Amino acid sequence: MLTLKATRISWDKGNSGASPHLPIRYHSGAVHAKEHVVVNDQFPNWEVKGDFQAPSARGTWPAFWLTGANSWPPESDILEFKGDNRNWSNTFRTSSDVSSSSVGVSSPGSWHTYRAWITKVNSTDVDIHYYLDGKWIAKHTGKNFAGKPLWVIINLQMEGSSGSPGPAAETVYRARNVYIGRTRA
Repeated sequence: MLTLKATRISWDKGNSGASPHLPIRYHSGAVHAKEHVVVNDQFPNWEVKGDFQAPSARGTWPAFWLTGANSWPPESDILEFKGDNRNWSNTFRTSSDVSSSSVGVSSPGSWHTYRAWITKVNSTDVDIHYYLDGKWIAKHTGKNFAGKPLWVIINLQMEGSSGSPGPAAETVYRARNVYIGRTRA
């Protein structure tokens, strides 16, 4: 089991380097997979899944996602809570072209399985099917995803899109049974 912790700090750490340059108030963690997911002719189908206990209090922002290793977008958010009990499945094709689906999750802090099944549909595009606890919840098309290496990331951010102020107490985000698989053409 992987446990990521976020701890509120009491000293001035400065501001975030990204707009809107919010103050840094937490130390938290992230894990990037060593290898990339690359949907291509050789491996046209990928499964990315894991079991997670995700915090959902205001100011917490846990995620399990894929993002371009060499450029952004592409991005696919398999698990993303932004300060409440809704999980967001997002597929960014450009900064202004995004498909988003959200579903309320009963007790996000209990174990739930989040999964994406990614399939190459033509020379540039993929279909991404999102699942929660084995139930299909959305399908998005990822334009210009094929052939682009993607990082697999598990991270716990705080505040930002999840609201302020964040929790004063230590926040934990747990993962287990993370699986990344592919099939040959």
